Amino acid sequence: MLPLYDITRFTLLDYPDLPAAILWFAGCNLRCSYCYNPDIVFGEGHFSERDALDFLEQRRGLLEGVVLSGGESTLYPRLLLLCRSIKALGYKIKLDTNAMRPDVIGALLENGLLDYVALDYKGPASKMSQICGGGSEKRFWESMTLLQESSVAYEVRTTFHPDLLNENDIALMAQALTDSGYSRPYYVQIFQEGMGTVGGILPSKRRIDYEKLALYATVRS
Repeated sequence: MLPLYDITRFTLLDYPDLPAAILWFAGCNLRCSYCYNPDIVFGEGHFSERDALDFLEQRRGLLEGVVLSGGESTLYPRLLLLCRSIKALGYKIKLDTNAMRPDVIGALLENGLLDYVALDYKGPASKMSQICGGGSEKRFWESMTLLQESSVAYEVRTTFHPDLLNENDIALMAQALTDSGYSRPYYVQIFQEGMGTVGGILPSKRRIDYEKLALYATVRS
């Protein structure tokens, strides 16, 4: 089975301050109601490791970063080997992850294969099942601790759908991050209507209190 659903050849938005490509890994271990990528979550891969590495070889000197996204890239059994090959080509690597595989994140960090991590904080433990059909807040904190103990740059982010989370949840989550020693920006991305979602969830009619959200997080529309 091929691991990659797609390859975005160029982006200036997904890796902070670097021109990059995105490798989209097929499959995910969560089923977030608001996920914009049902085709990637449920779909099969179309590209191999070799396809990705051949492309990156051709773009040396033009691109500087590679984003591992999906889906969930930490499910891929050969991820460490692939990252070593990407690093050998001179690229920096950013991992976008739902934080549910702290064992894999730890191995990547231990081997010096990550330069930036975007860590999803899905929600408090009481709402994880409703938001993403399972998962574990405990695993998020395990992944968070690994990053805090490393020297790798990272950010924490939450997708906010007002039918799944409320402003008080964000306040509590922000406080939990602060209590853990996190002092970087906490990003909250507001759900926007897309072409389709994993859970088929629709935009909410509930008014969002943006001023209150901004007290606790950096809001991304």
